[in-house]
Amino acid sequence: MSTFESEAIEYRSERLKYWNDINAFAPRAQSAYYRKKIISTYRQLVPENLSVLELGCGQGDLLFALNPSHGVGVDFSKSAIDRAISLHPYIEFILADAQNVDLSERCFDYIIVSELVNDVWDVQTLLESLIKYCSPSTRVIFNFYSHLWNIPLAITSKIGVASPKLAQNWLAPQDMRNLLEISGFQPLRHWTEVLIPIRIPFISDFSNRYLAKLFPFRFLSMANFMVARPLLEPKVVTPSVSVIVAARNESGHIKELISRIPEMGAGTEIIFVEGHSSDDTYEVIEREIAAHPNKKCKLIKQQGKGKGDAVRAGFDLATGDVLMILDADITVPPEDLPRFYALIANGDAEFVNGVRLVYPMEGDAMRFANLIGNKFFSWAFSWLLGQSIRDTLCGTKVLWREDYKRIADNRSYFGDFDPFGDFDLLFGAARLNLKILEVPIRYRARRYGETNISRWKHGWLLLRMVAFAARRIKFI
Repeated sequence: MSTFESEAIEYRSERLKYWNDINAFAPRAQSAYYRKKIISTYRQLVPENLSVLELGCGQGDLLFALNPSHGVGVDFSKSAIDRAISLHPYIEFILADAQNVDLSERCFDYIIVSELVNDVWDVQTLLESLIKYCSPSTRVIFNFYSHLWNIPLAITSKIGVASPKLAQNWLAPQDMRNLLEISGFQPLRHWTEVLIPIRIPFISDFSNRYLAKLFPFRFLSMANFMVARPLLEPKVVTPSVSVIVAARNESGHIKELISRIPEMGAGTEIIFVEGHSSDDTYEVIEREIAAHPNKKCKLIKQQGKGKGDAVRAGFDLATGDVLMILDADITVPPEDLPRFYALIANGDAEFVNGVRLVYPMEGDAMRFANLIGNKFFSWAFSWLLGQSIRDTLCGTKVLWREDYKRIADNRSYFGDFDPFGDFDLLFGAARLNLKILEVPIRYRARRYGETNISRWKHGWLLLRMVAFAARRIKFI
């Protein structure tokens, strides 16, 4: 046996004894507040009734709180697993080392690695072992201690406020991102939680909900959270496409639009949703569909109001693997759609958003006030969602139909608040931690009719959405 192997065995044995001793008893009351905050964060990240694997599950309280349809907890401490089985008999618990566990060919919706990377001998081996339990849509969530808390934790351990710790792997977020990338994962989001890990009435809750997310206090937070996805082959090799076109008072654009939408993937259908036009938009769409029998087209009348309602109606009718939204005013060239399709089809992205703020625009395409507003909201929503969103209101958005169904299933978390439909999708994608990429497009001026957007009225609505998103996504 090599020196390296014997060191690894000694390291594991020392920790096994330590954790068996710790888990022989109920968790310390002094750490209950901190554990409650960590569990609360995970409950915001992991929807209920999904399959969840937790490595280093301890006594199973976190896994139980997530209410999985099927939960599997793994820990190498026998005392931890014995207590977990006793406390949560309906969850599957396995006594095994997280780096060597064999779960055959099972895949999970979420994999939780809570405070384990600080303690294992080989973090890269642990990460590489997770790939076989992932599908392309699996999300892996980590939380690990901040290096700045090394000394405070040592002090609180000595005075009995926190459980004593053995020597730790103090990983900075950049270290963790690097380990994920060399192990076959793509980091998606990183943020901090828990500025004050003990309960001080009012002060702790306020600090942990707000200050822990803000500069400069976030650098002092105790817990780093990170979400990653596996870099695997895409779900469908050559997916089919549904292009949703919401059209209200757009009769002058229909003929050109239907001829310019390209064929993509395994087949492209175009779904027109006509929204109570005062002109002859509906009749023109009927006529152009008849004039293009080679195109697979559908037409429905919108029952509700607003673009968001129209897009949802089109999505409900769609049969393509990939869903696309294209505005009927042709301010976004239809010829750009294959760029969006390629990012989805090859697995680089799971949600693709158009961005109009890169290339020069035609003179009347966007007024100066609208441009300033778009830049402000792009900064605000990028900060809120944890991924770069440069143009929140570009009408062209593309995602997998499967992911849209998941967004729709979780819509009650945000409610039906968005008349545009853009934020319903962006917020939903962010909550599911989908990988978002943006495609720069050349934004054209409208050539027929007038915009349905009121920049002052809808600008105020956007401000309200920022506040709403802050409460439901950032400050939770």
